[in-house]
Amino acid sequence: MKYLVIGHPIAHSKSPQIHQAFAAQFKLADFSYERGLAPLEGFADFVADFVARGGRGANITVPFKEEAFRLCSELTERAAAAEAVNTIKIGANGVLLGDNTDGAGLVSDLLRHTSLANKRILLLGAGGAARGVLLPLLAEGPLSLTIANRTLARAEQLALRGGIMIKASAFDALAGEFDVIINATSASLAGLALPVPATIFAEKCLAYDMMYGKGETPFLAQAQQAGAAQCIDGLGMLLGQAAEAFYVWTGLRADIEPVLAEMRVAL
Repeated sequence: MKYLVIGHPIAHSKSPQIHQAFAAQFKLADFSYERGLAPLEGFADFVADFVARGGRGANITVPFKEEAFRLCSELTERAAAAEAVNTIKIGANGVLLGDNTDGAGLVSDLLRHTSLANKRILLLGAGGAARGVLLPLLAEGPLSLTIANRTLARAEQLALRGGIMIKASAFDALAGEFDVIINATSASLAGLALPVPATIFAEKCLAYDMMYGKGETPFLAQAQQAGAAQCIDGLGMLLGQAAEAFYVWTGLRADIEPVLAEMRVAL
């Protein structure tokens, strides 16, 4: 069984380590997972070559998620909603089924720490990362979901996808308190805090950053200073979306806990 994570760059990807650990849980001796560096102008040909060599599935990372969406001839509902694909399942006839497991990964990690039902959720950012998690968050039955972005128009555009229960705001116009605040921007990668008021963090607020790394991200430092009760990075989301992709390919539910503990120590 040949699997691959495709991106550019790709050397940093932890996906081979994660999926080989999942395969070991089920003693899948014939499971092979590698990194694939696709040329920026040759993604479709790279995938076609992998299919021809007997590939069974692939994870897709930056900058190819939207191109993968256009390449797949079949899409799951969550991939169609996200307009981006991070998981491809290759059928026996070579048909490409595109899925997006990011939202499932986020929700599964959040549910390890809190319930989302009847909670006031704030999603910071209106780009691809936010788009990929919108429907899975709504499926948990929150009391409200607000999308905030530097540019209000982008937040409003994304809010239209979720229906009347979703509100939109610019960062500097945020008001009220939220029970769960999720950073779906890339600000932490740039070492930047977000221009949001400290008053948005409710007394028992859970703050979640989709980014992760050694030490606290700028957003989580900001949240902790504002009094958030729980501050969680995105390493669990990484494992959760990988476990969902592994299930899409194999029908097997991997246990992320031992892999997460090992990776947390290694950071």
